[in-house]
Amino acid sequence: MTTTAVTDDAEPANTAMMGIVHAALRRDLSRCTTALSAPTPPADRQRAALAVHLAWLMEFLDGHHKGEDAGLWPLVRSLDPSTEDLLAQMEHDHAQIAPAIAALREATRRYADDDAAPAREGLLEALAALRAVLDPHLLREENEMMPVVARTLSNARWEAFNQEHYVTPKSKSELGHEGHWLIDSIDPGGYKIVVGNVPPIPRFVLLHAFAGRYARACAARWGADVPIKPLRDTT
Repeated sequence: MTTTAVTDDAEPANTAMMGIVHAALRRDLSRCTTALSAPTPPADRQRAALAVHLAWLMEFLDGHHKGEDAGLWPLVRSLDPSTEDLLAQMEHDHAQIAPAIAALREATRRYADDDAAPAREGLLEALAALRAVLDPHLLREENEMMPVVARTLSNARWEAFNQEHYVTPKSKSELGHEGHWLIDSIDPGGYKIVVGNVPPIPRFVLLHAFAGRYARACAARWGADVPIKPLRDTT
């Protein structure tokens, strides 16, 4: 199939969701570090909940990068070959991040089975090592890559990529969890973007059927005092 770059009469890709996904990743990785660094180490229930969530975060991040590698980068490259250097940097970043994801997964498994200080400290070190390579990549992707995507892809192509790689392969339960994860403590503008991407009936299910489950899981891993509700628009 022949592809062409976005034309003047096509709506350009709205890549705001990418920033929302990145913010959710940063937020929860920071929450994990805070919980693990607390003066009183997490008790067994919280330790188990943290391990489960970190394993999920790494699965999500790995799948997020694989979707970009398999779908987004080749599409941008085919539409605009002049982006080759930046795309090569994105792929190089992913190659650097992959071992840090693997190391964090292993540290999480050790922590799940061992409540001693060395296992917790090893997990903190693995978190720091991941952030050292992940955070610069996320910023580069937001500041350099997403503007290229926006001017290269139509919004229809962008949404088709997201549907193919991030929506269609997942169950309703998985999407419900991800939806609440994305709107966790989000600002009003971001909230409108996330829920606006969901048709009315699935939106109602998302906002009501999975809310209690998500809140209970957050209380188990972060504590009941950590706010997770979307921020209200006070204007």
